[in-house]
Amino acid sequence: MLHEARYWEPDAGGKVLCTLCPRACRIGEGQNGFCWIRRNRGGRLVTTGWGTTTGFAVDPIEKKPLSHFFPGSTVLSFGTAGCNLGCRFCQNWDISKARVDEEASEDAWTPERVVDLAVRMRCPGLAFTYNDPIIWAEYAIDVAKEAHARGLFTVFVTNGYVGAEARRDVFRHMDAANVDLKAFTEEFYARTTLSHLAPVKETLEWLARETGVWVEVTNLVIPGLNDAEDETRSLARFVRDRMGPDVPLHFSAFHPDYRMLDVPRTPRRTLSRARAIAREEGLRYVYTGNVHDPEGETTFCPGCGERVLERDGFALVRSRLRGGACAACGTRIAGRFPETVAPTTGERLALGVPRASTVRAPTKA
Repeated sequence: MLHEARYWEPDAGGKVLCTLCPRACRIGEGQNGFCWIRRNRGGRLVTTGWGTTTGFAVDPIEKKPLSHFFPGSTVLSFGTAGCNLGCRFCQNWDISKARVDEEASEDAWTPERVVDLAVRMRCPGLAFTYNDPIIWAEYAIDVAKEAHARGLFTVFVTNGYVGAEARRDVFRHMDAANVDLKAFTEEFYARTTLSHLAPVKETLEWLARETGVWVEVTNLVIPGLNDAEDETRSLARFVRDRMGPDVPLHFSAFHPDYRMLDVPRTPRRTLSRARAIAREEGLRYVYTGNVHDPEGETTFCPGCGERVLERDGFALVRSRLRGGACAACGTRIAGRFPETVAPTTGERLALGVPRASTVRAPTKA
């Protein structure tokens, strides 16, 4: 399914310049951009990512991962194919490295049909995920508009590698985002992802300081490549100083995949060390992921140290929140919460966006 794309301008020799992301692909007639789903057809840019999907799943919100956005709720997750980065370690390579016309994608998934499915599955929200939704921005925006019109929330799981115009358009329609900060050195980004660090930092700072989007950050920790203590400290300080100490940071375990099969899995102790460093640097909410780590999965009150949200993997098993605050001492917990947070095994949130208590992360000038 071909759909008119936004974010482009004519270029010399019949080419088009794609302005969606910092890659700025110049695309010749009949050719595709780096992401593979944006194509020059007759001197105009079209996308094959509108209305197609590689599949749906009902996921816990904690899997995105989001720990401070309607915990215990479910989201209808879906994606398309392709990606605008070239990560050698891609953990979803069978989707992100696929071409739409080679993948068993279903056509004609209109925004109305997607939201109908979410309603039928009793999910209060939608998550744009699996491959990077930046490359199918037009489709994500149209689905998000329909979701909001019918009372559902929207979640954007992304690498943050996006141009300024598209960034404004996309996040205007998103309620929450998890941004994958893959490392904190330009060398890593250039060699291992075929992209650059600066635009991702710009997106992160902009989200935290200039929007109403609830944002959390994930760092996939790869042994020997981005797990040095000084890099972890620099990353944590960036989140603290440029985003705010209440922004949740997730350290996630790597497993060998795609073109990085010679690197071992991330030991749990490495993630625990990274979490300890980030907490030393003043971040209040730091988590570990892709390993079983009850301590690293738990939300602690920054006031009294009480366990306010206890998790087992992606399941919320115990809540001591009351109206967005610690039930023990009354300290407000940063995030967006329903008035009552029930364990995943208890009653699900009612369909639609629950009444929430919202605490914005503080920022520094």
